[in-house]
Amino acid sequence: MKIYCIIVLHLTLFLISSYLHLCSGQDYDDNTPAAPPPGQDNCNGIFLSYAFTSRTKEYPHFKNMSAQAWAFSSIATIVNLGTEELKGWKMYVGFQHREVLVSATNAVLVDGYDFPAPVGNGTTLTGYPTTDLKTSIDTAGDWNQISVQVQLTGTMFGMKEKDIPMPKTISLVNDGYICPKPTKYQTYMSVCCKRNPKFKPKPIRGKYLRRQYGDLNLVYDVLTSYEGSYLAQVTMDNHNPLGRLDHWNLTWEWMRGEFIYSMRGAYTLKTVYTGCIYGNAAKFLKGFDFSQVMNCEKKPVITDLPATRANDSDVGKLPYCCRNGTLLPALMDESQSKSIFQLRVYKLPPDTAQTVLYPPQRWNITGVLNPHYACGAPMRVDPTEFPDTSGLQATKSAIASWQVVCNITRPTKEQRPRCCVSFSAYYNASVLPCNTCACGCNNIDTDKCNPDGKALLLPAEAALVPFENRTAKAKAWASLKHHPLPKRLPCPDNCGVSINWHVDTDYRTGWTARITLFNWGDNPFENWFTAVTLDKAFPGFENVYSFNGTKLQSVKNTLFFQGLKGLNYLVGMTNETKQSDTRIPGKQQSVISFSKKQTHGIKINHGDGFPTKVFFNGEECALPTEIPRSSGDRSGKNLLTVILVMLLTFLMMMDRFH
Repeated sequence: MKIYCIIVLHLTLFLISSYLHLCSGQDYDDNTPAAPPPGQDNCNGIFLSYAFTSRTKEYPHFKNMSAQAWAFSSIATIVNLGTEELKGWKMYVGFQHREVLVSATNAVLVDGYDFPAPVGNGTTLTGYPTTDLKTSIDTAGDWNQISVQVQLTGTMFGMKEKDIPMPKTISLVNDGYICPKPTKYQTYMSVCCKRNPKFKPKPIRGKYLRRQYGDLNLVYDVLTSYEGSYLAQVTMDNHNPLGRLDHWNLTWEWMRGEFIYSMRGAYTLKTVYTGCIYGNAAKFLKGFDFSQVMNCEKKPVITDLPATRANDSDVGKLPYCCRNGTLLPALMDESQSKSIFQLRVYKLPPDTAQTVLYPPQRWNITGVLNPHYACGAPMRVDPTEFPDTSGLQATKSAIASWQVVCNITRPTKEQRPRCCVSFSAYYNASVLPCNTCACGCNNIDTDKCNPDGKALLLPAEAALVPFENRTAKAKAWASLKHHPLPKRLPCPDNCGVSINWHVDTDYRTGWTARITLFNWGDNPFENWFTAVTLDKAFPGFENVYSFNGTKLQSVKNTLFFQGLKGLNYLVGMTNETKQSDTRIPGKQQSVISFSKKQTHGIKINHGDGFPTKVFFNGEECALPTEIPRSSGDRSGKNLLTVILVMLLTFLMMMDRFH
């Protein structure tokens, strides 16, 4: 008796599981292939398809359909129908219904986020564990090697019960390919992406992808491999002139049950082995002493060792290690723009063979007050070459290498900046402070303050005291200057660091500004730096007197400042003095001079002397929404108003005489 097993996927229209995965039990008589999906036979490139399969209403149930959540499932497919191998495939899916992606088989998110992930503005998927798609020519049409199927599940919002939640578009993100608009049906869309004839790819010397370079590059090298374990090295390189990390924490996710036995040059914040004892590791490693294991977490948090452990024979003695998590721009110190650590990793069946190696996925790195980094998925690259440790003029290679590229992103509403800027000028007595809730109001009682209120103008001396001590000064200043005072005062900015930019003088041949840095936290900043972007005034920069100043070549119109030797330490808040019971912030200050020779027509009293971007330790700070106005501007407007009124009155009088 013959048993027939056919897995029918809910691909509507012409897509009926077809080429994906047809399972026929022991029936070898019927070899008739299923009909291919529409468009596949006419594609000589990379064929992408997306098919919606089902959705169900989730709890809680709402009458308001815009708030109702729906669970959905769909299938994305990538097939290489061309003549060139597709390395490191990346597929963009233009979700548009506030989707939250819960799972994806055979793929991970390029930006490194873990599931569930909000993807309502679209997302890019890349392959795991299958990253490359070979050609039909090289595999004799082996479907498992030329195609991959990604089953997606998630939650979506704002759809009526009979609507079909399809994405806007799908496309291939890999360099050198162009994709037309996809062909759309009710529950299915597809597109054939082809090689761009104008694209000139750089020659690939080795077997794997050419290395890419972003703001922060991480390389995972397997140095030695054994039966059931291997030794890996992680190298971080800072390539952004404004990028920086302080007290970095690196996380990733083990996908195949691996665990960290030991480390050199870094350590995990938790030393736990219970995950091994109660997991699969104890089942396979009988009699193994797990008490010596450093970390069995699926998502370990790794941090740098302090400088005091640099020469420790057990955990130190690695080049570029043990800096307490500091990674500086190469402009400041090239030797401190790199960090290295090593780890011994144990594997579980079926991956115990020496040649079976998989890197961890979903990398993420953070610092104390640093830029926000989004890290891509690990991409296989040619093995890293190292100089031979014997001293001979020879090189040795890693067994396998993967690269993770991280780029700086602008903070989202959930990821507010952690520094802010205030503006002031010689022609206006008030200081424009940092915006209300510039760095967030998550831990503030907004019933007692207004998170949406406009920040109150301050007298100059008020900028030197913490926010909680400014209220009386702000009220008195509003009364003195006849400014409106709301019943519910605005909330604080909640920023750990603030920077004041003060336009100090303006004369015929030049002008000056004063920059002041305030540290409102308890922790100091060593080897700090700040950078300002001046769209109009940049060419006129002459000198900075208490800092080191540099014109950046790689960042447009940006000046880079760092402390002189002995002044490169921005201390934290200190206790009150004898003259005051108010805590004093850490402070650094310098005057900056500019010439007008190369900036003809610049109008300092009209705001041309204020920066459009300000950075502190790589973090982009929040700027005020307006700049100080000069009394001359207001008087000019008032004079114009008077002239217009007089002219109108004169015309009306002339009209009466006629």
